Amino acid sequence: MRRRCRQPAIPSRRPGAVVVLLFLVGPLLTTGATAQERPRARDLGVPFPGEPGPNNAITDVEGVLVGHTTIVEGEGPLVVGEGPVRTGVTAVLPLGRRFEPVFAGWYSLNGNGEMTGTTWVEESGFLEGPVMITNTHSVGIVHDAVIEWARDNRMNDPLAPGVWWSLPVVGETWDGYLNDINGFHVTKEHAFAAIENATSGRVTEGAVGGGTGMICNSFKGGIGTSSRRVGDYTVGVLVQCNYGRRPDLLIAGIPVGRALLDWSLPTDETDGDASGPEASGPPEDVGSIIVVVATDAPLLPHQLKRLARRVPVGIGRMGGYGSNSSGDIFIAFSTANADAWSRDENRAVEMLPNDQISPVLLATAQATEEAITNAMVAAETMVGRDDHRIPGLPHDELRRILAEHNRLTPP
Repeated sequence: MRRRCRQPAIPSRRPGAVVVLLFLVGPLLTTGATAQERPRARDLGVPFPGEPGPNNAITDVEGVLVGHTTIVEGEGPLVVGEGPVRTGVTAVLPLGRRFEPVFAGWYSLNGNGEMTGTTWVEESGFLEGPVMITNTHSVGIVHDAVIEWARDNRMNDPLAPGVWWSLPVVGETWDGYLNDINGFHVTKEHAFAAIENATSGRVTEGAVGGGTGMICNSFKGGIGTSSRRVGDYTVGVLVQCNYGRRPDLLIAGIPVGRALLDWSLPTDETDGDASGPEASGPPEDVGSIIVVVATDAPLLPHQLKRLARRVPVGIGRMGGYGSNSSGDIFIAFSTANADAWSRDENRAVEMLPNDQISPVLLATAQATEEAITNAMVAAETMVGRDDHRIPGLPHDELRRILAEHNRLTPP
């Protein structure tokens, strides 16, 4: 059963500030709509290839947990350090809240971005903790928070008494058009909450967690997820999408963005000014996408890098291409071979033959495409700093355009 949970608010660091903090677990939304009321792409009739898992989410890979902390505060003109704030943190835990390193690999389509810890992932072949996603200027505080959380919860296997280190994986995208990104509103407590509240099952999408202030193809973006069944295995994808231009947007192979070039918010959503800040929008071609791929297929690190390299196929199906200013960084991990990590013992591991991996590669591309679409469908219109307004993808218009091209399926 879906439920709404409220966690105690974390006090603001600034005297007199009013802060709205929503810690999101599974099926929670930051807006007035409940999870039941916000459709996903398939609910609208958008067609996708492949068979999804029961939740059509990265959490269909057994053991994977997802948690969000969302920070929404203030409105009106930007005052650095005070807001408005539209940001947060998302956590993806491969095997729950325990120290159990998993095989992993990573890849960058375009490197104008950051994902910490990937040097050690590349060198060791292991992911040793959660994957965290936040805004560009909060990577440091989230990185520190993961180390502190791991220390306090004994999520480590010391090399010797008192000898332990951690190299957390933290990815980012830039939310400065809607958020007071230079006000440093994300705290360690926000990262702790995202980890502690992470759960399995349904995953909240859209303007939540690290995706709160993100923009995708000139519409509201954020967090999206999807999964695919591949025989006995599952591939799950979670994205934080903040990239692309409206003219390039494809959905189900149809140039939806071009059909919406002249579309703007209805008057009742723009307070009578349909040509206001939303019309100009953020600088074009500025943005990024972080993608996390999970699978229970028994893949070794070099094979997981192959999965990460297939993420751009899904992005390309939607018109993305990895622009100069984009940070397109992807990490893939496998929950199989969960006992492979050891400091002092040889371990036997299982490996899927390369001749059997093609369906898993295809599933990665398919789930990536659907995860991005889900993020855009779930995200609602948001007004942020300086009254910048980014519209949500218009569902009725999307359905109309797909129907005109005979690409709308019965929901």
